[in-house]
Amino acid sequence: MTEENKPLFDQQSLQNLTFKNRYIVAPMTRVSAANNGIANERMKQYYERYAKGGFSAIISEGVYPDEQFSQGYHNQPGLANEDQRDAWKPIVRGVHQHGTLFIAQLMHAGAQSQGNPNANDNIAPSPVSPKNDKISFYGGQGPFPTPREMTHEDMEDVKQSFARSAKLAKEAGFDGVEIHGANGYLLDQFITDYFNQRQDQYGGTTINRIRYVLEVVKEVRKVVGHDYMVGIRISQGKASDGEHRWALGEADAETIFGELGNSPLDYIHVTDQSGFGKGSMSMAEAAKKFSGLPIIANGQLQDSKKAASLIEQQQADFISLGTSALQNPDAPNRLQHGYELDSFDFHSIMLPQAEIKDHELKKEIIK
Repeated sequence: MTEENKPLFDQQSLQNLTFKNRYIVAPMTRVSAANNGIANERMKQYYERYAKGGFSAIISEGVYPDEQFSQGYHNQPGLANEDQRDAWKPIVRGVHQHGTLFIAQLMHAGAQSQGNPNANDNIAPSPVSPKNDKISFYGGQGPFPTPREMTHEDMEDVKQSFARSAKLAKEAGFDGVEIHGANGYLLDQFITDYFNQRQDQYGGTTINRIRYVLEVVKEVRKVVGHDYMVGIRISQGKASDGEHRWALGEADAETIFGELGNSPLDYIHVTDQSGFGKGSMSMAEAAKKFSGLPIIANGQLQDSKKAASLIEQQQADFISLGTSALQNPDAPNRLQHGYELDSFDFHSIMLPQAEIKDHELKKEIIK
């Protein structure tokens, strides 16, 4: 460990939990569960590598919360029933054995669903298709279909499914849940101007478009109690539209992060550092300023000097690694021992499909 990256290895508390350092594994889709959404031994080995590698916490890949419209990919794991809950229990125990916390990310795909055996169509805030084609390395091909606009009854069903899934996550032993409000999935579709063309109280202004997200947060909090960790992930870009930025820039950030800061959340996880144009704040900086909540920063932070500066400048409280963690499941241990991180090899890990590869599980972990 160098003096420059020392802030990354300080302990930090959140809710009633202690994180042994500031490094967290970001959620990454790996399409390796059984066809019925049951997590398995392969996934157990995959997640345990990160715990052995020194990460203070792991956020799971997005898990679908109901057996209707939420599933986004074939072989995506779920937390929608008791069998799926029970399959996660040994995985959570395995992670905990190494002193690492485990957070379940709850994800409803909405219009971006490209593999759901339970439904013949998709639902979304409005009948608007994602801008680009399905993601091939997650098993998709061709354009997304036009989704059906959600009724208020649909919205209530989905809200309750997030709450039920959070309860199942707590029963499975997860230390918290992260509500997926980013990357173009359902809750982000409500926030996004072109996805959300509703004429009711959930559409139009930014304050209206964030309303449903806040209702989901409150419903989840009600079910898990006040002493269980609940966070949310927020982004501008999407899996189907990486260049999207909020139309009102920092003004939208002030509204969105301000409202989230007044909700019963424990943290906000932002997915990029691009900000809102030349000379503007980064996403982490804006989230911190306008919400006042603890912030997990993500996005090209494999450079430990850059990551440490966010901690030192109090723009973020934690750093999450995505592709860098895929390539370096022992990134915290490597950095503590003074080793460089290896560059991400997209082809060997994500192609032809993004399932967990044998060579990943066999890779030596620095302890």
